[in-house]
Amino acid sequence: MTKIQHSPTDTDAGSSTAPTPEATPVHPAFVNDRAAEWLGVEVLRAGFGDVLIRMQLREEMLNGYGVAQGGMVTAFADVAFALACNDPNGDGSTVTVASGLDINFINPGFAGRTLTARATLVSQTGRSGLFDIRVAQGTPDGGEETLAELRGRSRTIPNPSHRTP
Repeated sequence: MTKIQHSPTDTDAGSSTAPTPEATPVHPAFVNDRAAEWLGVEVLRAGFGDVLIRMQLREEMLNGYGVAQGGMVTAFADVAFALACNDPNGDGSTVTVASGLDINFINPGFAGRTLTARATLVSQTGRSGLFDIRVAQGTPDGGEETLAELRGRSRTIPNPSHRTP
């Protein structure tokens, strides 16, 4: 069983609601997501087209300059993107995956800070979608600042786990 935490809150990133896995349904895209588990992702909200997650930025996620490694920020944002792309109530016959992603790093991320990522659906036509993802971090004064902005493109495909090897 995955150790990813889920929280039932529907508030913003500043929520102090404790995670309660039994109160929140597990999103199917999370069931075997080992990367999200390693990152320590906590789901605050996971509806189709609107997702909010958080995690703590740890020392092993820093680059040689002592700030968040860009790939870690991107991986965290990708978790939010994956959840937002896939309807948690879908039948599982298809999955929606990233077909492209652009990222702009705005501020450095620091160890010990809480990061949030919010992914929202901008547009969907047929099997293609467009999503915006904002990664923010808490600041020492209790506020938050944008760490990165991403634009993700998605494509719905037949579920690869249903293929015969």
